[in-house]
Amino acid sequence: MTPEKQERLRTFLRAREIIEKDTSIPIEEKEGVLKLIQVLIEVAESAPFSKQDATEKSLTQEIISKHSLLSLVKQQADELDALKRLGVNVASSLDQQTVLDSVVAEAMRLVKNSRAAHIFLYNNGALDFGASLNDEGTRNSLIGMPRPNGLTYETARRGEQLIVEDMTSHPLYDDVQREGSIIGIPLKFNNAIVGVMNLSRSITGSFSRSEIRLLGLLADQAVVAVSNAKLHKMVTEQANTDSITGLPNRRALDEKLQEEVRYAARMKSQFAVVMMDLDGFKSVNDTYGHAIGDDILRSAFNYLANNMRSDDFLARYGGDELTLIMRSSGIDAAASVTDKIIDLIKNYVFPTNSANHSKIKLGITAGIAIYPAHALNAGDLLRAADTALYQAKKRYRGSYVVANAVTGPLNPISVKK
Repeated sequence: MTPEKQERLRTFLRAREIIEKDTSIPIEEKEGVLKLIQVLIEVAESAPFSKQDATEKSLTQEIISKHSLLSLVKQQADELDALKRLGVNVASSLDQQTVLDSVVAEAMRLVKNSRAAHIFLYNNGALDFGASLNDEGTRNSLIGMPRPNGLTYETARRGEQLIVEDMTSHPLYDDVQREGSIIGIPLKFNNAIVGVMNLSRSITGSFSRSEIRLLGLLADQAVVAVSNAKLHKMVTEQANTDSITGLPNRRALDEKLQEEVRYAARMKSQFAVVMMDLDGFKSVNDTYGHAIGDDILRSAFNYLANNMRSDDFLARYGGDELTLIMRSSGIDAAASVTDKIIDLIKNYVFPTNSANHSKIKLGITAGIAIYPAHALNAGDLLRAADTALYQAKKRYRGSYVVANAVTGPLNPISVKK
């Protein structure tokens, strides 16, 4: 081996010794640097060499500088890995909570000395809780809502990133005792603020560029989750809404019935189903046409909906039929409300510009069934109410019939005078 090669070898060996003794370098990164030294040794032995570049100082410094490069590569790899995991969640789940939980988890994992990460959703000037995770692993535990004069609201109002390097001395924390540092990042969708993500640390000082970039990327994923959730909600509402009256449709009714059966079974309570049909509506369509008929349905059904209790669920079953679901209600409550509905329709004046239309008079007939007295599942309960309605239409038009027990006869209620 020539003296030059021996000198190079001593230089690399010295560099390796320096790296091995440096306790500030994480083990994984140290292994990467040592592998790099070995590669440089092999290259130097086979390549032309210049004495001018072969000083121990320059070569050792060059190798040590690779530590910074490896750190940067590792940071970028962590970012890509985090975004890959989040991308899977966003693609595979329309559930907003699932994605927001993943976002705060990645933020806590990738930013050193993290104490807690929070996401709040912003709507009509108010913040609502979205997700959280702290350094003890506690998830979605809300200690308190954001202060009106605090960092979260300030970030939402400004629509720009805010960093507090030391909470003990910052004006935003004058009225509270907090230590460490915190960053607030607005969640923007089409230039509108839809939320804020915060991450606090146990140490003071600024956040690094890579940390800020990473949190910005995570915030973008949270925005995707929020926008997907809003789109999903809008599509679901459209699918569950009757196009003519704007009331819930048959699909929404079926879902609500299943929900009420589960609730009543769990709470050991009862609820009522009232099936209703407009009397005389067919003649309206025959006389004035379907366009006027649709106007009357829209007007009458919404008039009834506006006069129901907030907990009652009124849906268009189809045609001129309505279904009312009354939570925690028995026969007495259902009969009382049905009487009210009959009176409302009897006295209702249909809005119209025609004198002939103003003479339109309609009534309503109903059938009532109670869970669990008349059925133990949604389908049977709906059929019980529908059968009671059929009997009422046949014999007691303008009033209602209450279904008896499943094996017994229907119990007619006399026409209300």
